Amino acid sequence: MDRRAFLAGIVSSAAVAGWGTFAGADAKKVPTLGTIERLDPAIDELLPQDAVIELLEANKFLWAEGPVWVKSEGYLLFSDIPRNKIWKWTPGKGLETYLEKSGYTGTEPFTGREPGCNGLAIDKKGRLILCMHGDRRLGVLGSNGKIETLVDRYAGKRFNSPNDLTIKSNGDIYFTDPPYGLPKLMDDPGKELDFQGVYRLSASGKLTLLTKEMTRPNGIALSPDEKTLYVANSDPKMAIWKAFPVKEDGTLGEGKVLFDATKWVEMKKPGLPDGLKVDTKGNLYATGPGGVLILTPEGKLLGVLATGVPTANVGWGDDGKTLYITADKNLCRVRTKVTGHGF
Repeated sequence: MDRRAFLAGIVSSAAVAGWGTFAGADAKKVPTLGTIERLDPAIDELLPQDAVIELLEANKFLWAEGPVWVKSEGYLLFSDIPRNKIWKWTPGKGLETYLEKSGYTGTEPFTGREPGCNGLAIDKKGRLILCMHGDRRLGVLGSNGKIETLVDRYAGKRFNSPNDLTIKSNGDIYFTDPPYGLPKLMDDPGKELDFQGVYRLSASGKLTLLTKEMTRPNGIALSPDEKTLYVANSDPKMAIWKAFPVKEDGTLGEGKVLFDATKWVEMKKPGLPDGLKVDTKGNLYATGPGGVLILTPEGKLLGVLATGVPTANVGWGDDGKTLYITADKNLCRVRTKVTGHGF
């Protein structure tokens, strides 16, 4: 089933939950989305008592994804996949277009639902790396404004549609390749690979298939010590997150299920396992059924940023203690007590 169609069947539009007091010394009333469910006392070490899900932009996007903070300039970039564009959001200034044709650069009309780029990341050189659905490639935005290809094939066959990525401290890029960018998904005649893979593109340019065991590999992140790779599986029949040990050579050992939210999907909680990030303490902030699940490295659920809508991804910003959230048609943020890993 098409991911967007599945999610639309659960909830079709965002609803502003109300108003809250924005955490911080300059406390003020702000529009909010959803609620914060505190399920374990340990969450108080991560979130202030007065934390709220602040709604920054409401009902502005078709499907917002891949938030990444550009530290050198102080603004947020994120994808709007159906519109095939990247938005730029700057504190105090707001929203503006950053890049058109961000995921599909072809001249023929795109017949699928998700032509644009998805996951975004900034590499050590300060370059924007894009997972490009429509073009089925991993790209890098050059200083001339043009997107160059980093990799678009495995064993001579085109990728399905690179979805999300994380960059290791040595420059290696780990990324996922589900079928969501293909017009007919698994049944698309242009699908060349008979699996959905997780890959590593080394800093030297060598591509390695790490695993093809997951049915819909999606969000991906490394632990702070880079010894564990977390991968979300956005399959409604197997809505799980897996943890894989990372070997010395960068490949993976046998993975284990970290958390299983399949029952939550059956309970019609909105969303599926999607994007994720970690903090410097190793906790995961994983979008999934119900919003953003906050998990310990051992898979214990501490709480949920319950947005009430299908929630795509998260990214650290500002001083590194603000978690930006792309939730369906909305952009939100939550102030935390911890710093994001890799910020």
